Amino acid sequence: MKELLYKWEPFLKYGQRFEVERNKLIYRQGEKGRGFYYLSKGEIKITLLSDKGDERIINVVPPGMLFGEHGVHQEPYLTSAAAGCPSVIYYFSDEAAAMIYARHPEAAEIYTNSLIYKFRTIAEIISLMDCPIEQQMAHYLLKLYYENNGNASMNQTSLAKYLGASRITINRIIQKWKQKNYITLKNRQIFINDAEKIKAIAHDKC
Repeated sequence: MKELLYKWEPFLKYGQRFEVERNKLIYRQGEKGRGFYYLSKGEIKITLLSDKGDERIINVVPPGMLFGEHGVHQEPYLTSAAAGCPSVIYYFSDEAAAMIYARHPEAAEIYTNSLIYKFRTIAEIISLMDCPIEQQMAHYLLKLYYENNGNASMNQTSLAKYLGASRITINRIIQKWKQKNYITLKNRQIFINDAEKIKAIAHDKC
């Protein structure tokens, strides 16, 4: 993922800039695509609604990344996206994207690589849904850890929504990991002290 960060910066002049408030819905799963987006500042939470009606956070987009890439050419969005905090985003319509690709052919590869990364993320989450909560939690924290330079910024409420579990269950696992010194909590952030131990939990067979 790190190799994709800020690669789209040279093309922001072709997009429409928006400032959005916390919890602002950017697009909804299933609705006809309007184009794709770039996060310049803030945080975007990506959620997936299951066939049973359960909504889960499957990704937190950091600044410097595209999102909603699947909503091009009026294809339905596969997920929903909302601002996790006040954010600055850029919108790129199909027409704007075509102009970028014509003038900057390298942009098409950046877009394609980002789209592939998102499909892999969704596939990973779906494959883990039947695994124990502790294993799912370890997998997600590791993902945040590697994408955010060694820390995972996530509170227990968001973790519970992501995993489809109760806050009591999440807190029990967090306290267990704290006692074993796998993690440290500070200012609502979870810092991983022993990535190898968390990785071992994440890679257990379901």
